[in-house]
Amino acid sequence: MAGGIGAGGTLTDEVRLLRLFDEISDGLSRDPRRLPEKLFYDDRGARLFEQITRLDAYYPTRTEIGILRRCLDEVRELVGPSPTVVEFGTGSGRKTNMLLDALERPTTCVPIDISEAQLLRFADELQREYPDMAVMPLIADYTEPFALPMPTPSRHPPEGRTLFFFPGSSVGNFEPSQAASFLEQVGWAGGVGSSLLIGVDLVKEAPVLELAYDDPEGVTAEFNRNALRHLNHMFEGDIDPAAFAHRAVWNEADSRIEMRLVSQADQSFTLTPDLPDREPLRIDLRRGEEIVTEHSYKYHIEQFESLCRRAGWRAVRSWTDDRERFSVHYLEKEA
Repeated sequence: MAGGIGAGGTLTDEVRLLRLFDEISDGLSRDPRRLPEKLFYDDRGARLFEQITRLDAYYPTRTEIGILRRCLDEVRELVGPSPTVVEFGTGSGRKTNMLLDALERPTTCVPIDISEAQLLRFADELQREYPDMAVMPLIADYTEPFALPMPTPSRHPPEGRTLFFFPGSSVGNFEPSQAASFLEQVGWAGGVGSSLLIGVDLVKEAPVLELAYDDPEGVTAEFNRNALRHLNHMFEGDIDPAAFAHRAVWNEADSRIEMRLVSQADQSFTLTPDLPDREPLRIDLRRGEEIVTEHSYKYHIEQFESLCRRAGWRAVRSWTDDRERFSVHYLEKEA
């Protein structure tokens, strides 16, 4: 993973697009071919994902919300008064509101998301609901370098600790080594005494996992193919999303769900970026050839806590649901 929080400030749009195109070019040239997960989240992709979170087959969202309802009183006591809340991947903000309602006088909220329209709508709603709290939305890909905005000290002086909030088991979309690096950089940004509340999906039966990522309604399939539509829009591509089938498989050896797009015929497509020093990229695919669009790692609780310790975080508490499908962890940054 390149960069991270506070690593040189926020990237310019052109530099961000150059890096993204190079990442896409490199991924599509590999075996197996790969596209970055960030392509999922244009405005349409964000809406599709919200639909996914409400599907019967998709257990993570409702299970995590159930855990949060039970544990947030204890989280409030652990965090203390007047915290600054920084949330990665805010989405529609359902869980953000739950957390802010539970905390004692939060002074600042920094919601971070790559989907601009959804984030700004939510930030406006949040400011109306919490008029005495500074709301500072940050449109950013949190896997890339960016600087956290700071509130005006005279209006919102820092009082309590910084609480990082990373729900939804999005940490599972990192490769484990990248997850450790990301968590380490979060700790550097918050400093000693900062805390982290994070949702983590757990290892379970393959049929449950595969159904969650390949629902009968076909919403996840459309979400997956939407990455190709987003790619077309960003880089003047001529990809036919309908020429790809969605597939989700549980890789037990690597403890991860793999989402793929499977070419339904021999085909070619071209990306023609309007970027300096970048030539058009042509990709030839055979029938049955796959493009990996997402890895979603699942953890055992002890395994995830070990990863956090290596990244400089101390495990304070963890909570699970009755069926032990999902977990929420509260961690504190060590010296």
